[in-house]
Amino acid sequence: MISIAVEKTINATPLQVREILLEHEQLDRFFNADFILVRKQNEGEVEGGKGAIRQIRMMGIKFEEVIVSADDNHIFYQIMGNKPVSEHRGNIHFSQANNTITPNTEVSYHISCKAPRWLPTFLLSFFIKKDIKQALNKLADNFNVNT
Repeated sequence: MISIAVEKTINATPLQVREILLEHEQLDRFFNADFILVRKQNEGEVEGGKGAIRQIRMMGIKFEEVIVSADDNHIFYQIMGNKPVSEHRGNIHFSQANNTITPNTEVSYHISCKAPRWLPTFLLSFFIKKDIKQALNKLADNFNVNT
């Protein structure tokens, strides 16, 4: 099982971070993939939250993810099915950073999954971690430009 954790401080409120991460069809601004919203969130849930299904296309592979839960401090999603990796789960926690004058959010992004048998675990782990770091840096830059 692969387990990856990446953290980043972002100049925004937790609510701003949650909202931008649930704008599914705009996530290509941060991630190296194309996103299409297949199904909206369940009734009564936050915009883009629980029940939403997004289709992801990256490197010629197409798969779907479902938002399992989303609230003021957390987004939890998982890949539907076992391709391109199995047991994939993504947890993104965000909390207000302490002792700051301007709004800052500590973002903690955790991913766990199992690599296909033909792909070395260390290689998959390297590429996922690189992609998440790059996405969080772009997310932080987005708020730095807009402040």
